[in-house]
Amino acid sequence: MTDPLNPSNLCLGAQSRAATFENPTGGKGVGGQSFGGRKGRPNKMLNPKQKIILCDLEGPGVIRHIWMTFPPMSPENMRSVWMEVYYDDNSEPSVSVPCLDFFGLPHGRTVHTNNALNSAQEGRGFNAYYPMPFSKKVRIELTNDSNRVFPFYYQVDFTLEDSHDDRQGYLHVSFSRQNPTTRKDDFVIAENFMGPGRYLGCVVGIRVLPSEMSWYGEGEVKMFIDGDEEFPTICGTGLEDYVGTAWGMGVHQSLYGGVPFELKDSASTSPNPDFTTFYRWHVQDPIVFAEDIKVTVQQIGAIFISESDKQEFDVIADRNEVAGPGWIMNMGPGIHAFGLAEREDDFCATAFVYCQSSQPVPRLNLDLAVENIARMPYEKISAQEKRFENVGAITTET
Repeated sequence: MTDPLNPSNLCLGAQSRAATFENPTGGKGVGGQSFGGRKGRPNKMLNPKQKIILCDLEGPGVIRHIWMTFPPMSPENMRSVWMEVYYDDNSEPSVSVPCLDFFGLPHGRTVHTNNALNSAQEGRGFNAYYPMPFSKKVRIELTNDSNRVFPFYYQVDFTLEDSHDDRQGYLHVSFSRQNPTTRKDDFVIAENFMGPGRYLGCVVGIRVLPSEMSWYGEGEVKMFIDGDEEFPTICGTGLEDYVGTAWGMGVHQSLYGGVPFELKDSASTSPNPDFTTFYRWHVQDPIVFAEDIKVTVQQIGAIFISESDKQEFDVIADRNEVAGPGWIMNMGPGIHAFGLAEREDDFCATAFVYCQSSQPVPRLNLDLAVENIARMPYEKISAQEKRFENVGAITTET
């Protein structure tokens, strides 16, 4: 596979192509023909329940970049635009995921995000830079399962290669959600992938359920590799630590880990958000497996009991099942007790895994994906979304 990351590399033997509505196969010299080449047909109006093919390519090759955009809508509608990817002659998809989650944005909400592998520029131009090698064929399908008609734009940039190297993996992307999680039953981010392979990372969304805990993210991320059963080979120290931050987790972004989005009522006295999300990419620190891998995250929170509330300690302790070392007493001025406790939340995850052989992933359960993500009472509809309420009337594409 040619290496485009070195800008002096001429990528000899590769051929640059792009798939669009006018040129879904990326054919040479046949793009932009509409209207004599003066602007062409960059978009199509998508109707509810309509499925379209974004590209149907002959290999060997590598998809290098996917860009798309569709106008802002309600969270349920935004998450109802979803995609699947089929490699070679497979009848089952190896990618089945809501589009926004693929681009790093769970919960059907868009914000500006930018990292090493994806971006949502200004919260409305969605970009993915995960290399997607394919040997014989690749087909990307997109479905509008929202209740809206809207204009859709996209471009898939790829290179045709001389050959397919077996050391390259096929990208697999799976979506899972547990709403709510089960106490002491760790949420599974990724599993059932056959090696050899590489776990690239994940995009995780959390709907933080109400509790008296002051922090929801004490749980460890664990990686069970090549036959691990009761205990993993790799075990982290806490959720925020896995992301790369510490002492709690707020909005921030970096190349390989970050929190692009957090939703919280400014009038709330709770220290926890209603919705949050994070991404973590294992680029410089690869997670490789020969046979199989399972990645999980615990649901464990933290409780501080002040000296003024110490008379409530027994009642609070009875309500919350402790984890780890149990209760720590008198750990500092004004703090009567500190404890780690088991909890339940609403977790979803999009896992990105490279495997040497293309494999099926579970088909997206859209009903589960859109459950309980409606706008909160304090959320405002953006001015941009209001401008697009009658978008069908202002586009020339039919």
